[in-house]
Amino acid sequence: MTRKRRADRRLDLIAAAHRAIIRHGTEGVHLNHVAEEAGLTSGAVLYHYPNLSELLVDAHHAGMERFYEQRLKRISGMRDPVEKLVVTVRSGLPHGPDDPDVRLLNELGGAAARNRMYALLLTTLYDRQVSVYQSVLETGSALGTFTLSGDSLLIARNLVALEDAYGYRITARHPVIGPQEAAELILTYARTVTNNPLKTSH
Repeated sequence: MTRKRRADRRLDLIAAAHRAIIRHGTEGVHLNHVAEEAGLTSGAVLYHYPNLSELLVDAHHAGMERFYEQRLKRISGMRDPVEKLVVTVRSGLPHGPDDPDVRLLNELGGAAARNRMYALLLTTLYDRQVSVYQSVLETGSALGTFTLSGDSLLIARNLVALEDAYGYRITARHPVIGPQEAAELILTYARTVTNNPLKTSH
């Protein structure tokens, strides 16, 4: 088997582990669950990943990277700080209760208190998302578009915390908080701290 084929197989297993984690939970998933999702035997999984824990960490890491990179892609090239902030808020929320990327993050959050590696992954993602918000806020402030009510870092941390909280409500199927409602709740806070109505043409 060539190196490329082995790499492709590992990517397939990461995707299978992603699905297994969502189905069974980070701490409830077993080797046979991943094998079933991948359509392989347990031995075939172990051939590429002798350690299941390593595979689960890679699956979480891949999911986080995809989530983060998708957010950056959505705002890349945007010049208007208002549009950039609104899109950043909306892109941090699940599309609905079954959004696989956000559900994976929720599973990671539930296990982070008992697993140092998961806690590190989640902390790294949080800090990177805070940095995105802080950059948008400071750019808007420098251009005179925003008049920040406080320190940009604190505002950015609160914005990420709000999207985490409302994102969980969406995946928990709250009867009156969906993606649109959650975005508007977060933007209400953002309007206050930026002193801007945050109206876009879209």
